[in-house]
Amino acid sequence: MSDKKRLFENFLSLATLQGLNYILPLLTLPYLVRVLGPDNYGLVAFAQSFIQFFIILVDYGFNLSATNQIAIYRDNKKRVQSIFSTVMTIKLFFMIISFFILCLLILLFPKFQNHKLVYLVTFGMVIGNVLFPIWFFQGIEKMRYITILNIIAKTIFTIGIFLLVKQRNDILFVPLLNSLGTILVGFISLGMIKRTFGVNFVYPSWSDIKYQLKEGWHVFISTVAISLYTVSNTFILGLFTNNTVVGYYASAEKIINAATGIINPISQAIYPYISRLMSESREKGLIFIKKILLIVGGCTFLISLMIFVLTENIIDIALGDNYKQSIIVLKIIAFLPFIIGLSNIFGIQTMLNLGYKKAFSNILMLASILNVFLAIILVPAFKHIGTAFGVTISEFFVTLTMFMYLHSKGIKLLEGKHV
Repeated sequence: MSDKKRLFENFLSLATLQGLNYILPLLTLPYLVRVLGPDNYGLVAFAQSFIQFFIILVDYGFNLSATNQIAIYRDNKKRVQSIFSTVMTIKLFFMIISFFILCLLILLFPKFQNHKLVYLVTFGMVIGNVLFPIWFFQGIEKMRYITILNIIAKTIFTIGIFLLVKQRNDILFVPLLNSLGTILVGFISLGMIKRTFGVNFVYPSWSDIKYQLKEGWHVFISTVAISLYTVSNTFILGLFTNNTVVGYYASAEKIINAATGIINPISQAIYPYISRLMSESREKGLIFIKKILLIVGGCTFLISLMIFVLTENIIDIALGDNYKQSIIVLKIIAFLPFIIGLSNIFGIQTMLNLGYKKAFSNILMLASILNVFLAIILVPAFKHIGTAFGVTISEFFVTLTMFMYLHSKGIKLLEGKHV
């Protein structure tokens, strides 16, 4: 199969998956927010944002570092087997540590103790993350497997929501269905990897473990930094306010996340492709990135503009009368898909593939510090509105700083020349 044909197939698979990511949440979100109410929906969102920190820990940057290695060595079965086994071992170890930390927090803090079952069941998402090695399928550029498996998980969740969540007290079914779906596809994916690709688990050496930890470190730090101005916003808001206010922000953010999701199939499909292009010719890689920048920038700008113009209609249809407070939030964060789309091209696709990992990490660390600072100032006074302003400013800072850094290195993606 030619590189272009494989790239198109991978994009088509991921685009199909992302289409389902649009459709299924659009089916369940209006139902959930109305049945659970702002307070219980806020609790679910708070628990998910909290558990997301553990998912970041077990990911440890492997979603990019391991993907890159698998893409480069995919024809070397022994090397692929070693990478797979080492990464899975590290992720399993981090999962065990995460569970002990969660149990400790539940024992020590009433906020977590009062709804301990919600947090414990939501932790199943961490288990599913470990069992489902998306990075492996991305690396070998077989994204259709990811599509099929995710369809299974999301279908289970969607059907289960309508069958089991009938009243406010059915809150526990939401994280339970989420967790069961991801765990199930995780086991199926491991079976596929063994049977279809002939990759078996082998005990990794200590030198392999150290190597993978080193390779994933900068991406891990970057991901932690990103979480401090993305995932942590809902978490910080919950610490300063209450579940109802979290519900107002989280429901609007869910709409933006669905819109921003258009970037994911493009990003996941082209990252390993650009990695190989760059290893062959930096010039070819940069030419390709410029083309993608125009496509991503144009599409995400139109999406953001539509959200901004149609905010009241979107909130009314998707969330209902109890979420009028979400209108101002959605207005403020409407252009995040456009801003994040640009930062993905500048950062992940360009800086990481050119080896500017340290600069990438530093930019995100600065943005995370900025976001936490803004949250401390804005959230106590302006609550969900303050959170919306904080995350928008932080995302804009990331995009602008990455653009300026690349420009200083002679990488002029908006012009026809580069060094």
